[in-house]
Amino acid sequence: MKHLNTLFVGSFLCSTGALAQAPAPALTTFPVGATTVTVSALATGLQVPWELVWGPDNVIWMTERGGRISRVDPTSGQVTVLTTLPDVATSSEGGLLGMVLHPDFATSPYVYVVYNYNDNGYKEKLVRLTYANGTLGSPQVLLGDIPAVSTHSGSRLLILPDRTLLMTTGDAQNRPAAQDRTSLNGKVLRLNLDGTIPADNPVAGNRSYSFGHRNPQGLVRAGNGRLYSSEHGENAEDEVNIIEPNQNYGWPTVEGLCNLASEQGFCTANSVRQPIFTWAPTVGVAGLAYYDHPAIPGWRNSLLAATLRGNKLTQTPLNTAGTTAGEGVFTLTSFGRLRAVCVSPQGRVYVGTSNRDGRATPGAADDQILVLENRAFVPTSTTARRTSQLSLWPNPARHAVTLQRPTPATAASPVQIHDALGRTVRTAQFTAGQSSLSLPLQGLQPGFYSVKSDLGTQRLVVE
Repeated sequence: MKHLNTLFVGSFLCSTGALAQAPAPALTTFPVGATTVTVSALATGLQVPWELVWGPDNVIWMTERGGRISRVDPTSGQVTVLTTLPDVATSSEGGLLGMVLHPDFATSPYVYVVYNYNDNGYKEKLVRLTYANGTLGSPQVLLGDIPAVSTHSGSRLLILPDRTLLMTTGDAQNRPAAQDRTSLNGKVLRLNLDGTIPADNPVAGNRSYSFGHRNPQGLVRAGNGRLYSSEHGENAEDEVNIIEPNQNYGWPTVEGLCNLASEQGFCTANSVRQPIFTWAPTVGVAGLAYYDHPAIPGWRNSLLAATLRGNKLTQTPLNTAGTTAGEGVFTLTSFGRLRAVCVSPQGRVYVGTSNRDGRATPGAADDQILVLENRAFVPTSTTARRTSQLSLWPNPARHAVTLQRPTPATAASPVQIHDALGRTVRTAQFTAGQSSLSLPLQGLQPGFYSVKSDLGTQRLVVE
């Protein structure tokens, strides 16, 4: 797709310019073990950034609550507006919320967003947009008419390796709805990417994947394959939960752990899943990310949670299996309300502030995207070698794989995919000046393959 190749080439030109660009001024530093983490501002003057997503083009994709969707250059901080959705209705906590990009973006350039709107009352919907020629358009409603009020809308989005979409919803201040499987509120929903209900959902014909949630505003799949969600409690405890299908997470009878006499009978009778980490009292936990990069060794195999009322970032270490969490460590405490967080492949952490959401006194730079990085980090020879290789995305892949060169090809450069027996099953070619192309995988059996080019051989997993 011509427009997508242009997108990738433009990102490459920006990243090469980064080699000569001086780092942004440090706003503060803090230690993580023996590592010094430097905090700087990437972009300022934003209006309540709600979601930050690291895109396949190595650019940050951002939603702002008022309805704007943009791409943010991680080197220069330049914000390029893709669209402003005209029917977004902001009310207290409501507006444009979560976003996720299609895993096969090269061939399916779709962006999924959740937002509140007015239609005979305040509601919420899931919409698919199409990226083309530097803009987002062709909106298609995949799920609408979700009851909403000005608070407790959720909503984060996540696409699983099986190409199904998870969407968190709040209880919309209708507490019993969280336990009602026929209601869309207080749930983690699971949909196909066209909005239909997967045949293997826990309850046939039902969108709910898990239930008993109050207001989950973080959702991430970690390297161990487990799903984690961060959730607003009412007064006593905010939560981090491991999300599993057909499980009950207790709300409204249970808040946080099953540690009160009034909760324990319900927990036993309904096999309520308890959180692996809680904040007590509540801190307004929002975005959630998984970190496992050598740039900041002390954060490896940890969850990073942004908090609103708590005005801090919490690092929560996981055990090897990812089933339990250690004591949280609080950092980034001087920038006000924190809502969004994402991690780049280079090990940098990007955090969005939320000081213009009506619940804080914003500073002159607010709202902003902050960069947390170890500026002393030197990639190992293995890391450096990988940066000179052909990048495969996604990997594992199912329908198509995008091949990305670190620099545009100087001449025609063939690419071959071989199966486990060494047979050539796909061929393609970079033309001079081209840095990205997409290869369809239809017809290939699940398994391990090798991708050979002038940059070496990489392993590809086809699901």
